[in-house]
Amino acid sequence: MTLREFLGRLAAWYRRDALDRDLAADLEAHVELLARELEAGGLSRAAARTAARRQVGNLTGLRERSRDAWGFPGFEALVRDVRFAARRLRRDAGMTFFAIVIGGLGIGASTTVFSLCDALLLRPLPVREPERLVWISNGTSENLSEQTAQVANLEAMVERGRSFEGIAGFSPFYGPGDIRLTGDGEPERVTGVPVTQTFFPLLGIRPEAGRLFDQDEARDGAPRTAMLGHRFWVRRFGRDPGVVGRTITLDGVPVRVIGVLPASFDFEQLFTPGRTADLFTPYPLSPETNRRGNTLALVGRLKPGVTLDAAQAELTAITARLPAGRTGDTWRNAMTPVVGPLRDHVSGRFTSALYVLAGAVAFLMLLVYGNVANLLLVRASVRRKEMALRAALGASGRHLRRQMLAESLVLCAGAAALGIVVAVGATSLVSRLQDTSIPLLSAVRVDGGVLAFTIALTLVTGIGFGILPALQAAGLARPAALADESRGSTGGLWSGKIRRAVAVGEVALVCVLLAGAGLLLRSFTRVLDVQPGFTTDNVIALRVDPVREGSTTRERRAYLDQLVRAVRGLPQVAATGLTDALPLGDNSGWRRWSVQTPELPREETREIEPLVRMVDAGYFATLRIPLRSGRAFTDADVPGSEPVIIVNERLADALWPGADPIGRTLTAGGTERRVVGVAAATRYFSLDRPAEPEMYMPVGHPGGFSSVDLVVRGEVPPATLITDMRAALRRADPSLPTANVRTMEQLVDHSLFARRFVVLLVGAFGVFGLLLAALGLYAVISYSVSQRTQEIAIRMALGASAGGVAARILRETGRLAVAGVAIGLPLSLATTRALRGLLFGVVPTDPVTFAAVLAVLGGVVALAGYLPARRATQVDPGIALKPH
Repeated sequence: MTLREFLGRLAAWYRRDALDRDLAADLEAHVELLARELEAGGLSRAAARTAARRQVGNLTGLRERSRDAWGFPGFEALVRDVRFAARRLRRDAGMTFFAIVIGGLGIGASTTVFSLCDALLLRPLPVREPERLVWISNGTSENLSEQTAQVANLEAMVERGRSFEGIAGFSPFYGPGDIRLTGDGEPERVTGVPVTQTFFPLLGIRPEAGRLFDQDEARDGAPRTAMLGHRFWVRRFGRDPGVVGRTITLDGVPVRVIGVLPASFDFEQLFTPGRTADLFTPYPLSPETNRRGNTLALVGRLKPGVTLDAAQAELTAITARLPAGRTGDTWRNAMTPVVGPLRDHVSGRFTSALYVLAGAVAFLMLLVYGNVANLLLVRASVRRKEMALRAALGASGRHLRRQMLAESLVLCAGAAALGIVVAVGATSLVSRLQDTSIPLLSAVRVDGGVLAFTIALTLVTGIGFGILPALQAAGLARPAALADESRGSTGGLWSGKIRRAVAVGEVALVCVLLAGAGLLLRSFTRVLDVQPGFTTDNVIALRVDPVREGSTTRERRAYLDQLVRAVRGLPQVAATGLTDALPLGDNSGWRRWSVQTPELPREETREIEPLVRMVDAGYFATLRIPLRSGRAFTDADVPGSEPVIIVNERLADALWPGADPIGRTLTAGGTERRVVGVAAATRYFSLDRPAEPEMYMPVGHPGGFSSVDLVVRGEVPPATLITDMRAALRRADPSLPTANVRTMEQLVDHSLFARRFVVLLVGAFGVFGLLLAALGLYAVISYSVSQRTQEIAIRMALGASAGGVAARILRETGRLAVAGVAIGLPLSLATTRALRGLLFGVVPTDPVTFAAVLAVLGGVVALAGYLPARRATQVDPGIALKPH
């Protein structure tokens, strides 16, 4: 169609009513002229008009063809079909409501999961040209000290590398609330992240207010400066742009604010999910920071056209030529660079969980298709007389198929509207989740891409809903269909077989969903059954790190003792302790040290590298961590006294298998220490990871004050204890922020969030799918009973018992369920293998889970068959056999 023709048709379409009236008048005038000619030839007036109309032909057809010539026949037919479909669905309000709710929940679930996948896997990261950004780790170990790089290695890679536009980094060794903000307003504990001067320019981040760090500010001894994160700026300073250039007090030191980061950049969601990031400070690249060892997590930007393999080969060659060890005054650690896409580092570990959710929602949508298709099949069977009459009056099978598909699409449009509302609400809840280990949740939303997915899903769903009823409607266009209807046909054997096949498919699909949900639930309960090695009852923790500019070790220790005494004096406090790294906490303070013992050569102890913890004398009693032998620390274990250490049983077994470690010595941190105790093993990272070798040193150890938590176990619930504890701490130090109190139960919940999130979603899909399958079976059996009312009445009139009739119907239900299970069980065994990486303490073929699935499915199937069977036994043969 040319543009000129299109414009002509468009103009005519807007004038279609006037053109139709003109055409009708022209046709009538033509018939009148022809009739007069025939009348002049001797025919009567009536005969002449009849003959004239016969010669002209079908006036209605002529008008329809003319309308097609000046309009858009396909569009107009669609509008007519949609209007007719809307009227028909409005008449069947109950079925329409039910189908829209089922379809809407299915589409809403699919859209929500797609939003998750879009944010974590598909949508570009919120930085400039994210496809060229790479994560550079130091080997593949989970040890943070080994993943990170030393300043000297970073400088060498920047200086000698030719594959990168730049390499920058940040220090991940920070804890939540590790900085005190005092001055205007209430004292607050905030989280600061040290970043290199080129970090934000490398990512392409532009400040919303102010500017980024310059080179002079990223030097040792430079005046203190900071950039504020956007959320912190909004929360603490109410979006005041005047904060830029002002001085705030952090840990008692004046710091000048030079800029505010934009809302589009969420550091914590990208790099450290679950750990807040309120402000950023410059990390100097200097000999002093180099002596701290591996302290930088590195991000690089590849030059255009450079591949990952080329960048990997270059960095490997550069670091291989760097001498490890001491060179003059410089100490350099060895480095094994591993280059990978930044996207993989951000969300790669959640890919399998997202695939599981996508698979679960796909099975759920198939159940939705089957359920609504069955509804529409039943509805089409009820309308078979209407369809047969329309076919007898000239409607083609193509027209009837189109009409049924139009009704299905209108139905799905309503379901899509409900689904979008559900998805907007669900994604809003997900995006507001805080303190989770899942990255980019704040980016989960219903945007243009998600809406496009929903529209495509609606079209596919509409066709999926309507294809079987449309085929059935086309079958009713045969001339025999009207005769079948007059004989009281039940809708045809073909229609009944399709409905039963759909019900069998629903049972098979729900088998897969329930098996997956059951395995994940069993795995989750196994994780909950794990004993962490410490108590969580009535235990709370508060960051009280004693960072004071210029203070001595003795002064810091005295400050901590003051706080401990203030809390310990409360009558409801049972025990108090101090630690630099809470188990199941944010894990920012964890580190590993190599150890040596006289009994084992260095080569044999190199692979052990236990976790290092700084604790005080009351820590083990507060968390009720048992001591297997020896003693806990005492107040006499202070700097200047004999260096002592406590090891956990994992480390003791590794270093002195079968021997008593008490009194033996080991070298850690360059100091020889005597073992005075052996503690029970604790789960430090998460409940689903085994306990690791650990060693404990007194909190007075030099360097052990950078991050300290006060742990308190009370005789009363935390809600009661927290208020009194805060009051006691304020009396001891009015400037101490006390808002961020955490309970150990919260830390456990936080560590389990990702696993619980997947279990809840898949479990909800499984329950919804079970409900759909039950409704599908119920609908098939109930419709069969309603169509066989006369047959049942005859059987009962001839002596069949109510129990026999019910058993017959239950057997029919059972056959459908058994057929579905026969298909679903092998399919479940094949698909649940994809869950292997998400399971803990459970195998994908766990017999207990599959037995529970069969039991639950059997109970629901029995209920779905019992209700129609009960109704069948109440049929009155006398009434049912009366002619209608």
